[in-house]
Amino acid sequence: MTGTSGVDTDQLMELLSVSLGAYYGDFTVAAASENLTASQGKTLNVLRRGPAAMRALATILTCDASNMTGIVDRLEKRDLVRREPSPTDRRVKNVVLTDEGRRVIDVIRAKMDTTRAGLARLSEEERDTLYTLLQRAFTPEPATLRPGA
Repeated sequence: MTGTSGVDTDQLMELLSVSLGAYYGDFTVAAASENLTASQGKTLNVLRRGPAAMRALATILTCDASNMTGIVDRLEKRDLVRREPSPTDRRVKNVVLTDEGRRVIDVIRAKMDTTRAGLARLSEEERDTLYTLLQRAFTPEPATLRPGA
């Protein structure tokens, strides 16, 4: 291999676009099979990592806070999530995945055949490398301490 890269940022962005399009298409079909919209499924997916405040969910899902309220209301009616007071701020309500919500998001993930088939084509070492690279590229670095902050 030479010292110059044959793949530029635009090519990587295009491939990420194609990859994410396939992933979200697969996810949307799997969520619909559980009678959920893509937004409802994405909400469960985010909550699989842990409880989140309504405002944080709206930010992560890039939607209006009032829209987030409607999404959570519908999920709550199906007993997939529940609201509970934040332990640190009584004014804030956290949204928590219920056992049924955890089961449903796990079923959705299991039904994502296209995504699973693509990842299965990779060796264990390639999956480890992909994980490391995606984590490095898209996980925010810890905030550095600034003088006076």
